Amino acid sequence: MKTLVVDIGGTSVKLLATGRRTHRQVPSGPSLTPRAMVRSVLAAVADWPFDAVSVGFPGPAHHDRPLREPVNLGRGWVRFDYEGAFGCPVRLMNDAAMQAVGSYAGGRMLFLGLGTGLGTSLVLDGTVVPMELAHLPYRDGRSYEDVVGDAGLRAAGTARWRRHVTHVVDLLLAATVTEYAVLGGGNVRHFTRMPPRTRRGDNANAFRGGFRLWQERGTWR
Repeated sequence: MKTLVVDIGGTSVKLLATGRRTHRQVPSGPSLTPRAMVRSVLAAVADWPFDAVSVGFPGPAHHDRPLREPVNLGRGWVRFDYEGAFGCPVRLMNDAAMQAVGSYAGGRMLFLGLGTGLGTSLVLDGTVVPMELAHLPYRDGRSYEDVVGDAGLRAAGTARWRRHVTHVVDLLLAATVTEYAVLGGGNVRHFTRMPPRTRRGDNANAFRGGFRLWQERGTWR
């Protein structure tokens, strides 16, 4: 079976299909609707055959459906018929959870996506558990996302921001009783040495996670 993976971001939608080595992308942005997304994706991959689609969605999702409208895109995502639009089976999950699935190497893993905000997910002995920890209070009236997202990086500077991230990793590893953490997202590049019990992720793992959703379906439900 050939799978098309669609990773929806705030500035671009990245695409990769089974057997392809190089991803393609189409523009995203605050006016992007699901119908426009599907239309541009299908045009971009017209020469790629696929039987099923995995979608990484920038917001909470459950049972292959978005739970809320995304904050950085257009409207209409919650009630949209993804399978009807793509013309094949679709599996949709939170984008951080999909990258966590692709990063997983066994045991109990915490995934933190360091980007514009903070993406969080667990994989516990092969079961993915999407989480929304970013807006929980951290300190001084600020949330975890306020401190370790882009705004926190700009406000604190790289050295102090790295110390915050290391502290957050320690707190969340203890709170979730996990064995190790993976740091993904674009801002992981600011780490030359990873915090203890932590390894570096890669945004390309979102594609690996999208393929895994179909290759090992029973593992990720």
